[in-house]
Amino acid sequence: MAPDPKSIPQGTLFSPEANQAVALVTATGLLTVDLDAIVANWRKLEKTAVPAECAAVVKADAYGCGAEQVARALAGAGCKTFFVATLDEARVVRAAVPAASIYVLGGFFQNTGEAYAKIDCKPVIGDLNELAEWDVFCRRSGWSGGAAIHIDTGMNRLGLTVTEAQGIIPRINAGDHGITLVMSHLASAELLNNPANARQLSAFREIASLFSGVPASLANSSGIFLGAQFQFDLVRPGCALYGINPTPEADNPMLPVVELKARIVQIRNVERGETVGYGGTWTARRPTRIAVVSAGYADGYFRAASANDGTRGAEVVVAGKRCPIAGRVSMDLTAVDVTDLDKNAVRRGQWVTLIGEGITVDELAHHFGTIGYEVMTSLGKRYARIYKGGNATAEAPAPPPAEPAVASS
Repeated sequence: MAPDPKSIPQGTLFSPEANQAVALVTATGLLTVDLDAIVANWRKLEKTAVPAECAAVVKADAYGCGAEQVARALAGAGCKTFFVATLDEARVVRAAVPAASIYVLGGFFQNTGEAYAKIDCKPVIGDLNELAEWDVFCRRSGWSGGAAIHIDTGMNRLGLTVTEAQGIIPRINAGDHGITLVMSHLASAELLNNPANARQLSAFREIASLFSGVPASLANSSGIFLGAQFQFDLVRPGCALYGINPTPEADNPMLPVVELKARIVQIRNVERGETVGYGGTWTARRPTRIAVVSAGYADGYFRAASANDGTRGAEVVVAGKRCPIAGRVSMDLTAVDVTDLDKNAVRRGQWVTLIGEGITVDELAHHFGTIGYEVMTSLGKRYARIYKGGNATAEAPAPPPAEPAVASS
């Protein structure tokens, strides 16, 4: 029997099995993250990129997997450099990996200098105004923690233009410039034969060569697989660490990382000709058994996975077999057609698999009409999270916020 969570002193440590038992008491959904698989993916990428250093992108809560847990596991495997999007994310990673180098991709504003210095992380500067503000802060504070320079070679999103970057070369040649990395970002790396890759490589190689003595970085997850010429001194994998296919034109070389399950909350019979769900868009063509599952678009299981009378939607695995969604996915619930299963194989309270058992993140993304990145980063906070490998712990769903106190009149 699982222990009552209310009776457990805060901070108590259990085995992964005991943690899972605690998390399952009240959970309607369960996200399992395999930290060993993340580490194995990082090591594969590191080996592919040798002799370049292999960093890790852990922004967006490590693509929904938990930045604290992922950063700690990767640091234990030898990862020394991490990239995040915001200062808040950097604080989480710094607490988890005190000795790592951390770069913040979101840039620098003059009122954020003290925050960067306090946790010793480096801004990724992509604008001359940012560079000037950073210079002022460093000069006034004496901070010498370093920064990266981001150069735009074709994404047209963030970064100094090549001409602007050329303009700061005298500063680099003067020494004591405080620049610890020069980087750019590939716009189409997942498309092996896209000519934009070669154009960006040529532009970056030329400008990076002028940053004498400064390490250079161009390749994201997909860029690592474009070849050694794209890898430079440091590679920055993100999606591939979490099992998303970085080579969508070929088989996925990465291990799956997450498994997502939800409970059956009710089983009901639907007569032939009756409809299921909002709008009545799905009609039973035979006497049908429906399992109602406790996950919906509020949990990151997108409405686009719905089925209607003309379109088959996504599938889930029930009792080891794939079963189709019936009707529209709603905010908290999804109906599944389990008519073809033995009646004894399906019961209330049973877990069904939304990701895993052959259903990949990329397959689900196809049904959602999006990419694996969006699937991963949308995984809802209502799921209990179980970590396998590393320093595995269970994380219960976030409690609802406390109701505000009402002032007495």
